[in-house]
Amino acid sequence: MSAPVPSERAYVPFVSVDSMMQLIHRIGIEQMLAGIAAYIEEDFRRWELFDKTPRVAAHSKEGVIELMPTSDGITYGFKYVNGHPKNTKEGLQTVTAFGLLADVYTGYPVLLTEMTVLTALRTAATSAVVAKHLAPKGARTMAMIGNGAQSEFQALAMKKICGIDSLRLYDIDPQATAKLLRNLEGQGFSLVVCASAEEAVQGAEIITTCTADKQNATVLNDNMVGAGVHINAIGGDCHGKTELARAILSRADVFVEYPPQTRIEGEIQQMPEDFPVTEIWQVITGQAAGRIDDRQITLFDGVGFATEDFSALRYVRDQLSGTGLYQNLDMLADPDDPRDLFGMVQRAAPAAEETA
Repeated sequence: MSAPVPSERAYVPFVSVDSMMQLIHRIGIEQMLAGIAAYIEEDFRRWELFDKTPRVAAHSKEGVIELMPTSDGITYGFKYVNGHPKNTKEGLQTVTAFGLLADVYTGYPVLLTEMTVLTALRTAATSAVVAKHLAPKGARTMAMIGNGAQSEFQALAMKKICGIDSLRLYDIDPQATAKLLRNLEGQGFSLVVCASAEEAVQGAEIITTCTADKQNATVLNDNMVGAGVHINAIGGDCHGKTELARAILSRADVFVEYPPQTRIEGEIQQMPEDFPVTEIWQVITGQAAGRIDDRQITLFDGVGFATEDFSALRYVRDQLSGTGLYQNLDMLADPDDPRDLFGMVQRAAPAAEETA
């Protein structure tokens, strides 16, 4: 007797790292950033439909491992992600991730995918969506402080969505900046390497901080931030990790994704619990003001939220049809009689013995 053949619905499409890279090349990286950004903005406009909870985190002295779940009532999604800054010194990625979408009606998974690359894309796309609503109109120059794994994605998203074409670069590791220069050569940017963060912010209308060390650092001092700039602070993403001087927060209008999570993990962990913030979905839907005048300092305290991963997963799911860039994983038990899981296992035994 041969083992029963699973039905089609027992297979789950799986997108590997290689398939994700092929999908990016098929679509084009800037076009994919723009597509993910459109899905993120659409889901921010549907914000009130989503189940929301701060991510479930397991902290250690080395880093953090997190689960990020959400649902819009029709589709459920989650991401597993780690953040281990020390990994770079060991030749490993600081962040790795995978994600899943499931059908709420049946509970069956409908997509499993790598999300290390996809997280870099969605983080950059989120930054650009927020900057579109908060940055000075006509902004062309961005300071990029921290030139690691996320930096190229941030630059390309800001170029595609916000029109940034001049980058002022600084990293404490010159090799990181050299890597960024190589990767962005011929991508339509004017690139200026700076000797310090202070030099990098000069003349920048957008300042992006994206450093990796898990510590309460001061990447930006108060005297480095002038009137009218937009700060895209995305490096502080867990408890005990910040990048900005506290005084900057006091002077800026601060915008966040989900306050209960950001107060634990973001820059505002430095501030009192009642420190005023505006949720970015309210700006996108017109329920709250964003940039009011040309002297206002706007600050996006971005830690990454589950709805953004949900949006990225939806985007990938919708692009897969006809590409062949996925494998069908046999990961769901599908007995002929749904009440007879044991019987399915028993029927498979002879086949297993023959194989052995």
